[in-house]
Amino acid sequence: MEIFLWIIAICVIIAVGVIIVDSNRFVVREYTVTSDKLERDHDFIYISDLHCKSYGKNNCKLLKAVDGISAEAILLGGDMVTSKPGKEIDTPADLVAELCRRKPVYYSEGNHEQKIKLFTDRFGDMYERYAKKLDDIPIKILDNEKVVLDDIDLYALSIPRVYYERKQKLNFKSEDVKRFLGEPDGERFSLLLAHNPEYFKGYAEWKPDLVLSGHNHGGIATLPFVGGLISPRFKLFPHYDGGLFEEYGSKMILGRGIGSHTIPFRFLNPGELIVIHLKKTLK
Repeated sequence: MEIFLWIIAICVIIAVGVIIVDSNRFVVREYTVTSDKLERDHDFIYISDLHCKSYGKNNCKLLKAVDGISAEAILLGGDMVTSKPGKEIDTPADLVAELCRRKPVYYSEGNHEQKIKLFTDRFGDMYERYAKKLDDIPIKILDNEKVVLDDIDLYALSIPRVYYERKQKLNFKSEDVKRFLGEPDGERFSLLLAHNPEYFKGYAEWKPDLVLSGHNHGGIATLPFVGGLISPRFKLFPHYDGGLFEEYGSKMILGRGIGSHTIPFRFLNPGELIVIHLKKTLK
């Protein structure tokens, strides 16, 4: 019995150590996607779910990693802030400003930005102050719209708040995507920023070439041979936890995020700074 208790104690100590380390580090993870719709190769940095996290003073460690990556633009997938009354907004705003000094930045907001924007009775002028800081920098905030980046059509989808509610079980289909974004041009490479990965099948029916998503934080904890433990809706073992997925010919890169909020730790699931390589192939 004493040996058993010692084993349990050692396991707990190791687990706590892993949580402390993984909650305060990030890895650079790279993905390559090929397409004959591309006229040339492209490289992008993708960051999501910062949630006001800072890696070193003024996010110096994160910025150093960004400086070491060759990319033409930075894509932000939402939830840079945390929707908690009184939560500071300087950390994400300052990081976005620093990123904009380095490269063009395209920002699609997530449910936390949406929440502090909608519920001013609870969050006061939190979004207004955040938006004012962003107004002073050359950033493109995308809200259900498209921008053309040479041979790429970059779309940003902002779904209604109800699709994030924990007790709701709703479908989001291609018709819903069309309602917000219209039809994609099948002859051009379409890249869709869509924060919530739960509706990937609906996005894929719309036929984008690549979807970038976040929100699920990699399932908070990663269990060996199982995957992510829990989603923001408190669904155990979510299918979409992190990595590369494919449906109906469309691919989704699901980032594990780089911060945390409600469950403020990570286990075997460090934050991610993602590099996306888009490679041209012959038709």
